[in-house]
Amino acid sequence: MLHHVELWVPDLPRASREWGWLLGGLGYELYQDWDRGRSWRLGPTYLVVEQSPAMRDDGGHDRLRPGLNHLAFHAASPSALDALVAQAPGHGWRPLFAERYPHAGGPEHYAAYLENSDGFEVELVARPPEGPDEHRPNPA
Repeated sequence: MLHHVELWVPDLPRASREWGWLLGGLGYELYQDWDRGRSWRLGPTYLVVEQSPAMRDDGGHDRLRPGLNHLAFHAASPSALDALVAQAPGHGWRPLFAERYPHAGGPEHYAAYLENSDGFEVELVARPPEGPDEHRPNPA
């Protein structure tokens, strides 16, 4: 089981707003809050955004370079996913592959792909009624 993920961000207030809204909508709760970071937790797993003084600024995050491409989260249902997608642009997230929503990952995969102001991508997957969904390749 994943323990935590830590993302270094260039603008903590903006990242806190964007990630806080998204994670709150997915059921995460604020877990830690300090001068240079925040974290949100769901069960034993948490996600940290931090503006570290040790961070190098060499052009920012690029999901298309080697490294992190995206984080994938479960959404409670297709309707909960649809609501998040509709609200996302008002909270700093832009839809990716919108012309293929909600099946950009394939006909049996109900998901949305969003990118925030810092270029981090998330995949939000509606839980199918029959059980856990399989990993689907990112459409880009």
